[in-house]
Amino acid sequence: MKLWYGGKIYTMEKEGVWVEAVVTKNGKILEVGDTQDLYKNYKNEITEEHDLKGAVMYPGFTDSHLHIIGHGERLMRLDLTFMKSAEEVKQALKLHAEQLDPGEWIIGDGWNENQWENKRIIHKDELDEISSQHPMMLTRVCRHAVLANSEAMNLAGIEKNTPDPQGGVIVRDDEGNATGFFHEKAQDMIKRAMPEVTKDYLRKATELAVRDMHKYGLVGGHSEDLNYYGGFKKTFDAYTDVIDGSKLKFRAHLLVHNGVVEQMDEVSLGYKKGTEFVELGALKIFSDGALGGRTAWLSESYSDDPGNFGVPIHTQEQLTSLVKKARKRLMPIAVHAIGDRAVEAVIQAIEAAPLHTGERDRIIHAQILRPDLIQKLKNMNVVLDIQPTFVASDFPWVMERIGNVRLKNSYSWKTLMDAGIMCAGGSDAPIEEINPLLGIRAAVDRRATYDHLVYQAEEKLSVFEAISLYTKGSAMAIAREGSQGVIQSGYIADFTILDRDLFALKPHELADATVTMTVIDEEIVYQR
Repeated sequence: MKLWYGGKIYTMEKEGVWVEAVVTKNGKILEVGDTQDLYKNYKNEITEEHDLKGAVMYPGFTDSHLHIIGHGERLMRLDLTFMKSAEEVKQALKLHAEQLDPGEWIIGDGWNENQWENKRIIHKDELDEISSQHPMMLTRVCRHAVLANSEAMNLAGIEKNTPDPQGGVIVRDDEGNATGFFHEKAQDMIKRAMPEVTKDYLRKATELAVRDMHKYGLVGGHSEDLNYYGGFKKTFDAYTDVIDGSKLKFRAHLLVHNGVVEQMDEVSLGYKKGTEFVELGALKIFSDGALGGRTAWLSESYSDDPGNFGVPIHTQEQLTSLVKKARKRLMPIAVHAIGDRAVEAVIQAIEAAPLHTGERDRIIHAQILRPDLIQKLKNMNVVLDIQPTFVASDFPWVMERIGNVRLKNSYSWKTLMDAGIMCAGGSDAPIEEINPLLGIRAAVDRRATYDHLVYQAEEKLSVFEAISLYTKGSAMAIAREGSQGVIQSGYIADFTILDRDLFALKPHELADATVTMTVIDEEIVYQR
């Protein structure tokens, strides 16, 4: 039995509620209350005492939407995230190429032309000038587009007459030649040409990611990786090998992409099956792309590209069929839908094949929502997985994409929560930074990184609402609000402990807090 005391402990049951101490046993919270009372009641059973020394405890933060292996890869690969121009990217690629053996792939992650003064897309000819010996694939920050050089395209068998795949776009010049820019499903053509990753590589990426998340106070994450690294079993086994509950603890909830659900069947696994720390989640579906590449599916065309409505990944019939595939397995769905037309299609598919298990479907991102869609969502048992840091990174450039009229119904977290719609908070790492405090700050402050201006101040959340996204919200997303996300008797003993009280800080100071301790299953997995 363990006693945790010596600092404010916010239970997150209701705003302003805190206690002095918590007693835990066998990975669960036994009782909360005053330090003296708990010590008196359990003094003969307490085997460990943990003095917080003035630090502040919260329920363990859980990221409701990220890509864990992708985050690990970002830590392993050439990171282009913070580069400010195409020229800076090209210089980094040139230096990186000099360190590699001939024929070895150059892999870069995170470039974002919207953060560059000259917002142009790098052409494959420029990449060819850097190196003709190395195939090259550079993933855009949104992960909905890649750049490739001629060597990579040759290995992929892409020629002038190669048709666009369904749900994907090969960008071409006026003469019909591929420029090296691939959107959505067209990315897979390049990725299939890459050497298959090894299990050791997956284990390394997973462990790097989890240990890094511990440093940021994360006790769990809902991830989608099982379709991209050599098959369902190979990737699932890497997770269970690394997060074994002994050497490493982390609550990994893994969405199952619709492309590998039959592979899940073959190994006799299903929804919420797995191990104590690695479990399978909802069926993952993509319904559209992203705003950055103008592939998010809108009901009206892009303001800066008239006639372009984005890219629907599936027809309505196909989307409904995928939802029915989930229902046959008693699975909820988790659908990537950024544009309002995509969200509308998801709602129609859910209405055609409703869930009857008591679990919840999830719509991931839901950045643009017309008022009529919000009214429908109010009456549905659906959780919206939102990414507050998108406000910080997407403004002001997103205003060019969607215009001022649609902006009123976009990134509207306060409107959604006031309507009673369940929301969970995530980072979408490695697209955004993994630190949940950045998400909490963005939800409360709504200040753009690019110009430091506040956008849509009326949609600011309170600190309590923002923290709830990463505690109670993430628990609701997987129907675990009765055992996770709150500090009270019977709940799991997962805690995020910070050096300061978030409720006492100004909005812009929220991300200045530092994690002093991360606790999972009442075990300290990280200590500053």
